[in-house]
Parts: sequence; C-alpha cells; structure tokens
Amino acid sequence: MELFSILILFAAGTAAGFVNVLAGGGSSLTLPALIFLGLDSSVANGTNRIGVLLQNVSAVYSFKKEKYLETAVSFKLALATLPGSIAGAIISTHLSNDLFNKILGVIMIGIIIMMIIPKSKSKFPDIETKHIPVAAHISMFFIGFYGGFIQVGIGFLLMAALRGLLKVNLIRVNMHKVFIVLISTVPAFIVFIVTDNIHWGYGFSLAAGNALGAWFSAKVQIKKGEDFIKTFLIIAIMLMAVKLLDIF
Repeated sequence: MELFSILILFAAGTAAGFVNVLAGGGSSLTLPALIFLGLDSSVANGTNRIGVLLQNVSAVYSFKKEKYLETAVSFKLALATLPGSIAGAIISTHLSNDLFNKILGVIMIGIIIMMIIPKSKSKFPDIETKHIPVAAHISMFFIGFYGGFIQVGIGFLLMAALRGLLKVNLIRVNMHKVFIVLISTVPAFIVFIVTDNIHWGYGFSLAAGNALGAWFSAKVQIKKGEDFIKTFLIIAIMLMAVKLLDIF
C-alpha cells in the first residue's frame, strides 16, 4: 500500500474522528476518500466501519477519563439499535443509497431548525440520565437501521433523538452517542466481513486517524462546553445537507 494512500486516509480519518464525536457527518469525508483510492461503494462502506469502531472506542475511553460515563443507560439504548443495524447492513450490500441520501438531507435541515430555536438551558442540565422513555428505544431501532445501511450522518440523528428525548445537554448526548455507535457498529461490521466488503489495509490506516481525532474531540468539547458544540454542529449539518441534496 502506497505511502500516499496511507497519508490521505490518516488525514481524512483524523478530521472525521474529530467531527464525528463533536457532531457527525465525518463519514462524508472518509467514504469519498476510500472511493477516490479505487474502492467500490460497498467495499468503501464496509472498510469505513473499521475507523468508526476504533474512533468510538477512543471517544468512550476519553469521556471516561473526563468522568463522563453512564454505561448502563448507554448500553440499554445501544441494544435497541442492534436489530436495525443488522437489517440495514444486509440491505446495504444489495441496494443503492441515493434515496437515503436525499431523505437524510431533508432531515439535516430539520435538525438545523431544531438547533437554532432558542431553548431554556434549564431544560438540559448536566445531570445523569434517570429515565429512558419508550420513544427513545423505538427511535434507536430506526437509527440503528440507518447506521447499518450507510452510517453517514448517524451522529446527527442520534444527537437529535437523544437531546429531545432524554433532555440532557450536548456533552452527555455525545457521551451516549459514541457508546451507542460503538455497540451498533459491531453487527454491521460483521455483516461486511462475511460478505467480503472490507479492505483491511485501507481500513486500519483510516482507523488510526479516526482514533486520534475522536480522542482529541472528546477532550475539546468537555472543556469548551455546550455552546461550542452547538455552533460546530449547526455548521457541520448545513454543509452536509448541501452536499446530500446536491444544492451546488
């Protein structure tokens, strides 16, 4: 494997890891990079999961070191994603994702509107999650399906669902998000392995960058606080929506 390819994937992975943990949409950087290097879309989709796995291992560890971890709650939410994740991954090896991209673009715009509507800070305190509503479990199933299918933008969907349903601030939302994505990616990753849709060399080059970016991102957002995350999130969503909808 050429040094040029390794450097491209490491750089793309670092940027994606940082963006994914802070907001979402990092796979919109890594998937094109993998395709640019010659992988077909199905193999690129599967190879990308190596980086997703390692970046979330790194992020979970980083949150833990900063005393942000609610394993029981995160695990219960993650379990609800597993059936959808398996189904989505199986389907993704056979179907086009064009329609899903258009739908996601519309969803991204909706999330932007939700984020810019003023909300009372007292509604989203920095406290531990005490109760998981039924709607949260249901939403996790469908988000798991989307994540298994294409992964790109799953962070945005999780942030919208967790913030709206759990009523916690964005730091805790991201804390749960990285744990959920870690667990839900495992069965999808297995499906891509079984169907021989992984390029291991490219995957580990990408994953090294993912892990570095994710580790740094978790530390930055805890120090900078919720307003920093919100600003970054809105910008990232707008850019991704424009890309998905082919506005330019």
